[in-house]
Amino acid sequence: MTKITVRKFGKSLGVILPKEVIRRLHTWEGEHLLLIEAEDSDYRLTSHEPVIGKKMRKAQAIMSRCRNTLRALAE
Repeated sequence: MTKITVRKFGKSLGVILPKEVIRRLHTWEGEHLLLIEAEDSDYRLTSHEPVIGKKMRKAQAIMSRCRNTLRALAE
């Protein structure tokens, strides 16, 4: 768990994310992040669309399972 503080920036409120959080989100300055509300009213901060992430995990599983076939097709 990482504790962050809400601060005032001009007329807005914001937070500063620690370097470790930025690294784990695979994000950088100017990148858009998504704040997703979960079923239990908590929030999740992510740099990926949840649907795309789910599809990518499925694609990685297929590629892992069919590695030899894909390697042969790439030649």
